[in-house]
Amino acid sequence: MNQRSSNLLDEALGLDQVIEPWPLRGRVVAIEDQVDTSGSFVLHHLLKRSLSPNSSNVAIFIAFSQPFSHYDRILRKLGCNLVSQRDNSRFFFFDMLKLQCPGITPEGGLIALYGKIHKTISALPEISWKNVSIIIDDLSLMEVAANGSSDYVLDFLQYCRTLTSEFDCSLITLNHEDIYSNEDRPTFLIQMEYLADILIKAEPLATGLATDVHGQLTVSNKGWNKVSNFHFKVKENVVECFYPGRSRG
Repeated sequence: MNQRSSNLLDEALGLDQVIEPWPLRGRVVAIEDQVDTSGSFVLHHLLKRSLSPNSSNVAIFIAFSQPFSHYDRILRKLGCNLVSQRDNSRFFFFDMLKLQCPGITPEGGLIALYGKIHKTISALPEISWKNVSIIIDDLSLMEVAANGSSDYVLDFLQYCRTLTSEFDCSLITLNHEDIYSNEDRPTFLIQMEYLADILIKAEPLATGLATDVHGQLTVSNKGWNKVSNFHFKVKENVVECFYPGRSRG
């Protein structure tokens, strides 16, 4: 994401105000995208910002979608070395792609995961507590890992929500909105929309496909009672964000 695009998204999220403490502390950020309009670039941007070299932030990443190598490769292109951050105890990666191993129940697996998250935060220096971001890359795959039990997922998210109060950390999640019908939307998705202090939606253009625009991003910042809407274009190593009708140069 280039500097201009980064500033535009940061302004909508409130990240352009201060670096210390982490502006998203104590807040829930829910990112919703669609299968054909990925919002993963927002997740990558927030991960990069949470690991800013000018801060003492810590990121705890819960991966249901991709392995560590995938995120390390993407973040390196954005100028962030996850291996170094991991070695410096600023980045903790929980690989949950194998949660459905024999002998591991969905409920037990998620309870154990919460215990590891709580233990990780508790072991940090107290100065870092308010700068912790818990990031979950795919709630729909968490539901798959829980054998389709949205109740287990909802319980887990509610436990994580308590951490935002106990440690003043932030909770950031990504989910694919259009894989559910309106009648079958799981409770945890509705609950996340309700709990979210910031709701980010990546959607196709209302006018259909375009060669120079790949989608639109809507950021609803409830704390500010503000809604921002802009378009985005995905390039090889960057994502450009711009207001509708504005130049992308």
